[in-house]
Amino acid sequence: MSWIDRVRKALPFQDKRDTPDNLWTSCPSCKEMLFTKEYEENLSVCPRCEHHGRIGADARFAHLLDEGFTILDNPKVKEDPLKFKDTKKYPDRLKAARAGNPADRPLADALTNALGSIDGHKAVVGVQDFAFMGGSMGMAVGSAFVSGVETAIREKCGYVVCTASGGARMQESVLALMQMPKTTVAISRLRKAGLPYIVLLTDPTSGGVMAAYAMLGDIHIAEPGATIAFTGRRVIEQTIREKLPDHFQTSEYYHEHGMVDMVVHRHELRATLASVLDYLGAKAAA
Repeated sequence: MSWIDRVRKALPFQDKRDTPDNLWTSCPSCKEMLFTKEYEENLSVCPRCEHHGRIGADARFAHLLDEGFTILDNPKVKEDPLKFKDTKKYPDRLKAARAGNPADRPLADALTNALGSIDGHKAVVGVQDFAFMGGSMGMAVGSAFVSGVETAIREKCGYVVCTASGGARMQESVLALMQMPKTTVAISRLRKAGLPYIVLLTDPTSGGVMAAYAMLGDIHIAEPGATIAFTGRRVIEQTIREKLPDHFQTSEYYHEHGMVDMVVHRHELRATLASVLDYLGAKAAA
């Protein structure tokens, strides 16, 4: 035993207390260090700069829906129809994405539906979780969307979709792109039934999702500062050879140019959605 070890053993040193790795959270925008618990209790909104952080499906449901809502089962689809493999096999990527979800209720895929009410107004709410493979749209997402529409028609209530996606899922190629017309037809059926379709655009909503059901709502609501885009900023600048505004492809830019009806703070979303459902429900019944 060395002299250092002998001294350490003789003196009343105590082991350093373990500190949880997730005790602090850094705001993605202003870099302020925040207590994770307080940050989550504030719905992942930075109290200093009001940056709206990304939240998962469970947190979104808990925030928007009244107590007693029911998570709906997603339709079964064929996984890995193209036997796709890059650095990993597609089934391995799906398995890893599911393993990253809460053990008590793992997500089947990037879009999950729930049936419940928002301040007493019955609704089906679909939430895309960006943590699940970037919220990418594949056959499972398309089928879940259609299932949500069918449930809304059966329950005679509105369908609210919270979008968060990087676009179509490349591992499913053209089969992922086919979800664009598939979801469009479903929205048409909802409209024929006289039921409202409301889209809540969250950060980020892009690619094929933005070009499909994300921009086909009766009402478009966006969270502050959300990135909303079909393609990347640099691609557009290189194509048109012009410098784009700093706030280009944000909620505020889309609102200024008439493509988003309102930009609503996360704390006010529940009340806003309840008001919209109340108004559109009354219009449908008239």
